[in-house]
Amino acid sequence: MHTRRQDLLYALVAAALLLMAAGPVLAQGPLDSPLRSYADVAAKTMPSVVNISTDKVIENSAMNPFFDDPIFRRFFNMPNDNIHGRGGKQVQHSLGSGVVISTDGYILTNNHVVENADKIVVNFHGEKEYEAEVIGTDPPTDVALIKIDAEDLPAITIGDSDALRVGDQVMAIGNPFGVGQTVTMGIVSALGRNIGLMDYSDLIQTDASINPGNSGGALVNMAGELVGMNAAILSRSGGSQGIGFAIPTKMAMRVVESLKTDGKVQRAYLGVLPQEVTQAMAQVYGLDKPEGVLIAQVNEDTPAQEAGLKEGDIILSVDGKPIKNPSMLRNIISLSEVGHRAKLEILRDGKHKTVKVKLDEFPDQELARSGGKDSGAESDDTLAGVSVQALTPRLRAMTNLPDDIDGLYVMDVDPTSNAAREGLQEGDVIQEVNRESVTTLREFKRALGRHTDRPVFMRVYKPQVGRSIFIAVPR
Repeated sequence: MHTRRQDLLYALVAAALLLMAAGPVLAQGPLDSPLRSYADVAAKTMPSVVNISTDKVIENSAMNPFFDDPIFRRFFNMPNDNIHGRGGKQVQHSLGSGVVISTDGYILTNNHVVENADKIVVNFHGEKEYEAEVIGTDPPTDVALIKIDAEDLPAITIGDSDALRVGDQVMAIGNPFGVGQTVTMGIVSALGRNIGLMDYSDLIQTDASINPGNSGGALVNMAGELVGMNAAILSRSGGSQGIGFAIPTKMAMRVVESLKTDGKVQRAYLGVLPQEVTQAMAQVYGLDKPEGVLIAQVNEDTPAQEAGLKEGDIILSVDGKPIKNPSMLRNIISLSEVGHRAKLEILRDGKHKTVKVKLDEFPDQELARSGGKDSGAESDDTLAGVSVQALTPRLRAMTNLPDDIDGLYVMDVDPTSNAAREGLQEGDVIQEVNRESVTTLREFKRALGRHTDRPVFMRVYKPQVGRSIFIAVPR
């Protein structure tokens, strides 16, 4: 039988054994631990990233004459070697980066790096220089393809940008501020960003340091594969503040293939005006949460009209890919092949439907109109904070509204009302309320009296932009 004293002794021995087992681990400090290194990723990818310098000849008439004054330049800390030449023309120099994507000399970079350049020089880390020619550029995506006359170049491996997840580690490689090739580490901070710098953008956001000169450089994953091309930063100082953006390879390489084969990009289009689905709209449609995009307008003689899409439909997915916002819809459609039969899942009248749309090539022109407004007349306040009036011939003439626009003219909107918060403005024309056309105050009141447990769902013509949108106003 064990005594209490023996039990205590056993406990002390057990504790000592545990401390001995843990001792080496606790004593093992940072100097004894193997360093985590990204040298293998850098060694694999750095040879594929090049420095690009451009010369652009500009007329002196486009330059401020003070730029030639050395005292002025010194006062504003302007470098003296950025612009050279006297007389009628001057040469402006700029720096950027590029990525070798094929062994026979094709290089991916940003359009803004080579735009309007008279001379483009590609430098392989001070070893050899080549003069490059522009194969094609695509300003809407800020992608450019250039080529040098060389063989057996160290082409980078193209990765799948769709496989990226928020939190994945990435490395940015480029030539920041012209100091030479530099690598920085970070993570994927967000996906699918649209910051308004490009017409088509589905940007990767990263906190890997990206600075001026990094544009056109590589964003690679930990397998050493190209997943993005560095393109822009958000910064108040002009330097990196942890918010950088890269064009995903899926978009960039789609553009590259078109530039290689056609010298331009053929974009598919649907022919609708998409609108974001708000929480109030989701309630109207019986959705648990906002999803998809609302079709505010179906343009005439377009693939959407031909396929039978209707204003008020919600597009939930395209070819099985869930749609989260209008920008995402535009990007997915534009990256599709012209002639592709896209399969759209839509929500119409509370029911899910599948519609197939044969995509056509995007036309060059867009239509826009403008209009005006006036004040004073019979009003109605059945929608909180909103006064409306029936469209009379006199009012239509005074406001220059198109003849085919019918509805109720918005005379006044209380800026603190829900309607103002959702975007209703003085001068708008309310065409539908809760899916019913309204042209008189009686129709307006009757439509407002329906579905009182939901937000008021309205189709509104905006004279400022010349088109109609949908608005859901919480009661």
